[in-house]
Order: sequence, then C-alpha cells, then structure tokens
Amino acid sequence: MDPKDIKVIFRLLKVTTEQFALIESFFQKESETKLETNLKFAASKESRLIGVFAQFQFSCDHNPFIVLEVGCHFEIKKESWEQMLETNAIIVPKAIMQHLCALTVGTARGVLHAKTENTSFNQLVLPTINIAEIIESDVRFELEVTSPLLD
Repeated sequence: MDPKDIKVIFRLLKVTTEQFALIESFFQKESETKLETNLKFAASKESRLIGVFAQFQFSCDHNPFIVLEVGCHFEIKKESWEQMLETNAIIVPKAIMQHLCALTVGTARGVLHAKTENTSFNQLVLPTINIAEIIESDVRFELEVTSPLLD
C-alpha cells in the first residue's frame, strides 16, 4: 500500500520534558540571540509508539542560556500500525510525520512558556517552523530493537 493512502489513527499518550536548563549568566542583552533546532525520532514495535523529540537551544556568543527538549509519545492504533508495517520496519507517511512534528513543536512552545513564566526570559518564543522543509519524505524506522528513547 502506498504510504500516502494510509489513514493513521493515533493519540498523544505522553509528553515528556527531556531537558530544561536556564543559565541566566550566559544571556547577554547586547549580543544577538541565536536559536538551534533539532528533531529526533524513535519507534517501539512492542507498544506501537512513535516518539518525536524537539530540542531547542537559545544562545548568545555560542553559550547556550536555554536548553529545552520535549518529547511527544504517540500511540498508533493497531490497524494503522499494521498498514505501515513492513518486515522489521515501519514506514510512516511524510504527512503524518509532519503533523506529529508540528504537534511536538507546539507542545514545546507551551513548555517553554510554562518554564519561563514570570521571568524576563518569557519574552523568548519559538518561531514558526516550516516542518515541510525538514520532513521531505516518508520516515522509515527499523524495528529490530526497541528504541531506548521510548523506555
């Protein structure tokens, strides 16, 4: 079956704050603030989970002053999982991965707000991110071993 013809039914099972650090002494008002973004993925065959982990690092002069990593753990309905399953691999359609990433980035925005609320760092927000530029094709997960990111 063509991955783009698969209707994937899922639910957000869990949100995790994998990392959060705020190092006020590294923030320099007069310096340009830079933002690095990274996405990681994991899958678990046994529990039919797909994990999307969004990491953000705000820095000044190459010194990170906010580090945030949020994970969204999505449980895939059994019928949907089986449609995406190949021998020891699962192929997740591009549009679904883009949607899961967008949900994770939005969740990270909320976590950043909550962690910096009532501080001067609350003015920092995650910009909109064009996930289509990051996820350009279907995503293949080899399922021989459970990912430690989802344990």
